[in-house]
Amino acid sequence: MQPNSPAYNELLARSRSMHRLAHLGAIAYVDRATLMPPGGNEARAAAAAELDQIMHARSTDPAIAGLLQAAEQEPLSDVARADLREMAQAYRMATALPAELVQAKTLATARCEHAWRSQRPANDWAGFLPNLREVLRIAREEAARLSDALGLSPYDALIERFEPGMRSAEIARVFDPMRAWLPGLIAQIRERQAQTPVIAPAGPFPVEAQHRLVREMIELLGFDFDRGRMDESTHPFCGGVPEDVRMTTRYREDDFSVSLFGTIHETGHARYEQNLPREWLGQGIGVARSMGIHESQSLAFEMQLARSPGFLAQLAPRLVRHFGAQAAFEPQALTRWATQVAPGKIRVDADEATYPCHVLLRFDLERALIGGELAVEDLPAAWDEGMRDLLGLDTRGDYRDGCMQDVHWAEGLFGYFPCYTLGALYAAQWFATMRRDTPDLDARIAAGDYAPVFGWLDAKIWSQGSRWTTPELVQRASGEALNPAHFKRHLEARYLA
Repeated sequence: MQPNSPAYNELLARSRSMHRLAHLGAIAYVDRATLMPPGGNEARAAAAAELDQIMHARSTDPAIAGLLQAAEQEPLSDVARADLREMAQAYRMATALPAELVQAKTLATARCEHAWRSQRPANDWAGFLPNLREVLRIAREEAARLSDALGLSPYDALIERFEPGMRSAEIARVFDPMRAWLPGLIAQIRERQAQTPVIAPAGPFPVEAQHRLVREMIELLGFDFDRGRMDESTHPFCGGVPEDVRMTTRYREDDFSVSLFGTIHETGHARYEQNLPREWLGQGIGVARSMGIHESQSLAFEMQLARSPGFLAQLAPRLVRHFGAQAAFEPQALTRWATQVAPGKIRVDADEATYPCHVLLRFDLERALIGGELAVEDLPAAWDEGMRDLLGLDTRGDYRDGCMQDVHWAEGLFGYFPCYTLGALYAAQWFATMRRDTPDLDARIAAGDYAPVFGWLDAKIWSQGSRWTTPELVQRASGEALNPAHFKRHLEARYLA
């Protein structure tokens, strides 16, 4: 609370009330993705839509406009003024969308995502198409309304929900050079790796043993089970709220890396959420800065830390303990296998060198879908063409591992995908800064001491919430603006040095 600031204090009370309602919605979503029986989907969708309507009505209350204006004139601390900035932006975004559109989106995405769970394994593009067509129709209307309210292009208006302040032109400025140098670098890496045979771990790997392994690893990485839990879902995610973080994984008996590295990825998200400033919870500045920054945490854990030789050397004896000894679990063999670069169809299983190609494709397709240059019926053909150009892969007829593989579009999350590669760029920049600040960082990781990593992330990222805009946060954390050169140097150092 701020003394002599009644308008701001009223806004603060409203914000905290919304946080509590969002808490219920978040846990209901997690339950839908993990435990809800199939027959409950329509009722759950209707309940979620009802809650969204209540929250939308509260967040668009016309009285908020007057409170925001009055609060601007009040004596506020710098932190409160940053909070007011975030509240004002949230109000602009909320009032751009009518309640009926918010409700329609909730219903359409719930139906599409629920059907996708069975349609994807069945390779049923024809069945998926009608639901996706309706989700895209709503997304285009949403983009148009946000565009009018924010003075942005329709696609930029959708990006604003996930990466505030970022524009597609700036993303293209960062991504386009990667299209030029990344294929050649991938070819160099593959040529070099072909000279050394890779020993793949031999399964099967019982699910129960995998569960014990990932539980051990996420405890090692600092996840607090008193304020969170792990479950299983079709598509891994991290959700819930900072006070009750939920993350999920998935298991394959022939490949333990799917659950292991997927869970480590989600643990990066979870640590960010669990370590947001407790005193700011329920405030505009009490949330993660952006999804690009969020992805930088998951990729800092999964790629920068967990794929490093020092970490993998610490992992090797744990694999032996849970699965039994085999040649693939010798530290050098494990490192070669865990850092193997090979183009594949599945984004979430991609190595860190080929992964950006998957995001470049989705960025291109999203812009065309929202802009109306690409009809949803033509998505598979455009997908096939992009996969051939970027990764040299043929995906014709394979909708399951092609344009149906991700849940994002089924859930209406257009504008999200660029955040993944922005996150990879940020993560490389974070570790470059850590190594500058802590020259013996890699030796400490190899000794099993991850405190320098977690301490840096906590001080520079987690504890800052949304106190700063993204460019300010990046500058304060690393001493420079977003610099894609760090990611290229990281790949060269790990794979070609």
